[in-house]
Amino acid sequence: MDPAALKSALDGVHRAGMPGVYAEVRDGDQIWRGASGVADVGTGRPVTPDMRQRVGSITKTFTAAAVMQQVEKGRIRLDAPIGDYLPRLVPGERGKKITVRMLLNHTSGITDYLPYAFPSLKGFPSLPDVSPKSLDDNRFREFRPTELIEMGLTAPPASEPGAATGTYSNTNYLLLGQLLEQATGTTAEKYITRNVIERAGLRHTEFPAGPHIKGPHSRMYEALYGLIDPPRDYSVYNVSWVGTGAGLVSTMEDVNSFYGKLLGGEIVNRSSLAEMQRTVPVLALDGSTKIDYGLGLHKVKTRDCGTFWGHDGTVWGAQTMSLTRADGKRQMSVAMNLVRWNKTDSSGKPQRHPVDDALKTLYQQAMCGHGNAQAEEAAERASQAS
Repeated sequence: MDPAALKSALDGVHRAGMPGVYAEVRDGDQIWRGASGVADVGTGRPVTPDMRQRVGSITKTFTAAAVMQQVEKGRIRLDAPIGDYLPRLVPGERGKKITVRMLLNHTSGITDYLPYAFPSLKGFPSLPDVSPKSLDDNRFREFRPTELIEMGLTAPPASEPGAATGTYSNTNYLLLGQLLEQATGTTAEKYITRNVIERAGLRHTEFPAGPHIKGPHSRMYEALYGLIDPPRDYSVYNVSWVGTGAGLVSTMEDVNSFYGKLLGGEIVNRSSLAEMQRTVPVLALDGSTKIDYGLGLHKVKTRDCGTFWGHDGTVWGAQTMSLTRADGKRQMSVAMNLVRWNKTDSSGKPQRHPVDDALKTLYQQAMCGHGNAQAEEAAERASQAS
């Protein structure tokens, strides 16, 4: 691990146009933490490595681990129909065909609710039909999980249940939150906090109680592919729109600790971990990128520095990537405070931006400690998921 090269790569991401970026990289007993840029473009307040971040869909790994704990106790069966547990939410034939496993690995065929919760985004990628209006309308809105689930279930299905290629959908993980509540007799957030977050010894990870983040954090800037110019701060936001799918706040230290302990068999047992690492191809939210997805875990294979497991996460204004090598010895967690920085062409396809190339350099240093295009490209594909 080369601290100077890591800091140089981090600075490169900031110079390329990212207001603030911070990271923690681990290699065995070595730990490097760094930050570059600003947490507030108005005041120039700097980012620091210990800042809290809305980590988005990294939450899905926490939720999946909680479900697997209930599988271990015999309260949930992976291949049981979800209709056995939640007959009112998923009734009829659909409830009989969709299993718990299909929710976990996104092969349920249930459509993502986001375009329905945020109707001004529904026309994407046709930018003339898209606006940020819904983002502002929903800033303080309190969504009920069942309300969002209904949006996904009433939309046209993405595919048949159990399709060979899955389709990434946040609706799946809100249903898993309801399943956890039914199995444990408490809210999913409380169960995950007690049995996953506290079990992992994480001190700065929580489901926020309101729209504000406790502790030191950055502002979080959303560009929405150039539709919001200058980018707007969405660090104050009610995350009921993502809940058990993407609602957690954490730090890069905590995220690395969590994945290290999960892959080390300290959160779920080895049999459960093996199930979590059984992957299927899944279409990411961009509709074109395919990722190898297990039960709440991405698999990222590199040519020269091994196989990594983890997840990425995106909410309005914040993006995080966390990957841990299969042996647990090399870890990378990176947080950014600007999202959807790419402008699009006339067809709505995001165009390459200098930040993309700078991130490739950072990922190669963080994952492999040397120039490795395979590592860069694998991490970049994983970042398209959510």
